[in-house]
Amino acid sequence: MTASAPSVPHARSAPLPPAGRRTHSVDRAFLSLERTHPQVRWDAGGVAYLSGPPPGLADLRAYVGLSLPRLPMFTARVDGAPRHSTWRPDADFTVERHVHEAVADGPGQWESAMDTALNAPFPPGARWGIWLVHGHAPDAYAVCYRFQHACQDGSAAALAFRTLLGAGEPSARPVPRPGRAALPRRAGLALGLSAKFGFAALGALGREPAARFTPTGERRLWRGRVPLDVLRRIAAARGGSAHDAHLAALAGALSSWSARSGVPLPRVRALMPVDARREDEEQTWGNRCFALPVTLPVNPSPARPGASPADADLPLRRLERVRAATARLRREPWRQAVQDMVRFMPDRPTEWYMRGVFSPRVTDILATSMPLADEAALGETRVTGTALLPLLLPGHLFGVGLSFFGTWAEVSFMTDGGLPLAARLPGLWEQAATELDEAAARAA
Repeated sequence: MTASAPSVPHARSAPLPPAGRRTHSVDRAFLSLERTHPQVRWDAGGVAYLSGPPPGLADLRAYVGLSLPRLPMFTARVDGAPRHSTWRPDADFTVERHVHEAVADGPGQWESAMDTALNAPFPPGARWGIWLVHGHAPDAYAVCYRFQHACQDGSAAALAFRTLLGAGEPSARPVPRPGRAALPRRAGLALGLSAKFGFAALGALGREPAARFTPTGERRLWRGRVPLDVLRRIAAARGGSAHDAHLAALAGALSSWSARSGVPLPRVRALMPVDARREDEEQTWGNRCFALPVTLPVNPSPARPGASPADADLPLRRLERVRAATARLRREPWRQAVQDMVRFMPDRPTEWYMRGVFSPRVTDILATSMPLADEAALGETRVTGTALLPLLLPGHLFGVGLSFFGTWAEVSFMTDGGLPLAARLPGLWEQAATELDEAAARAA
């Protein structure tokens, strides 16, 4: 990375449309949630871990500035009330307001520096930020990217990652083929899904939240990883996807964590974001996602009457339950209906639904996954690991993200500092994934 002047001006080579771009209904729902719940952290993001000498802050700012023409959202601001908001070019944009550093005071202060990057407030007017985390070692550092969720969803953020640290290619996301269903049928499916998910959210509002601990307000990040081939091998042996294998392992990890922590989990619902962009839609703008609640089989019933859970093949039964719950995600008409619903749903129903599914009386964790890249670099330094930073919603146990980077499936848990035994979660997930792999091999 070459040195440059510390100030990088607003990149004008890829401006927003002169009249601005109207926000999407999901964006407007997030903006309304920000306004009505200012005490909640509505930001998400990711961390890239790199091997090599860290750049200086001025150099990183120059590098980000040179990348701005390919990231027009980065130089935009939102104008107007939430229901009439528009993204417009920010004439006052500066890189200095968005790119910062968190310096560790020696090898033992790495976690403290990372906590600073995770919890630092955005400067006034900034809706995203990048933190250079370094000082703990001469040949290693991290880049933490955080954004207000009204600006981006996971797919858009992943493309930002690839743009800053890779080739910037779009993700290989599944989209329905055009023209597969007549418009009246598509409209009926979309309306039916809207009613189904709305009633499902209403039906769960009366239950007690799973989380029973005193939150501190400080977010912590915990990481684990297994070879990506492990999850792919499980999926190939039993059907489904690598994400299904991840969710089954997550259910097993939660069962073990509940027994160790003393936090009872009679039922756990995961909130899963689904990318609802059409094939011709840009991945750099706002939110085009739908949040789907899925019940995780943390404590499934025995496989046969009279059998104890210890006697049953729990890992494979958890996987079968997950596959059954996510099967509709792989059906083309269902994905088309989700796209239509997200595209045309009015503001008030969208906001009402999001408020419902975000409630800890409806869902207990947020679980997302994202393919990132085969490799990435910053100058001469190479990315060696990644971590997603999912939303940590009030009353939720945690947010969990699975990133596919290179040959690794990397799991990250975003927890409140008060969650008991939070540091054990990645190891329990790794153990559950290994047990699932072994069980699938025995059954083959």
